Amino acid sequence: SDRDTHEQFSDKLRFIFIELPSFRKEEAECVTDFDRWIYVLKNMETLNRMPFKARKSVFEKLEKIVDIASLSKEERMKYDESIKVYRDSLVTMEFAEQKGRAEGLAEGMAKGKAEERRIIAGQLKRMGMSFDAIREVTGLSDSEIDKL
Repeated sequence: SDRDTHEQFSDKLRFIFIELPSFRKEEAECVTDFDRWIYVLKNMETLNRMPFKARKSVFEKLEKIVDIASLSKEERMKYDESIKVYRDSLVTMEFAEQKGRAEGLAEGMAKGKAEERRIIAGQLKRMGMSFDAIREVTGLSDSEIDKL
């Protein structure tokens, strides 16, 4: 809210200020996720291991972020490059899979249509229709019709 008017700035946004020095719980005393977050934020610089990660995967992810943030400039550049290469390979594989699916679908559709033309040609041949008429209807050659 505004300091002078005390009017609410927004019903969608709210600021909460936490006095980290006032938080005095030890790791074993943190029973809620809120306590755990405050504990980790307050003690992050001195922690040798990330607590609570066995309970919540978000703390495991936070540990990875902290590890990355503590890299030297050279190590960070190498890490960023390896991530870029990894992501590029994922995108390349995803594109290849999509292209393969599209090609496979197109090939399957073409085979299905060709098979359908052969079935129709066989039915027309059994009905006694001329090769010229069958060829015109199905687009098959005389040799293909003859094999049916």
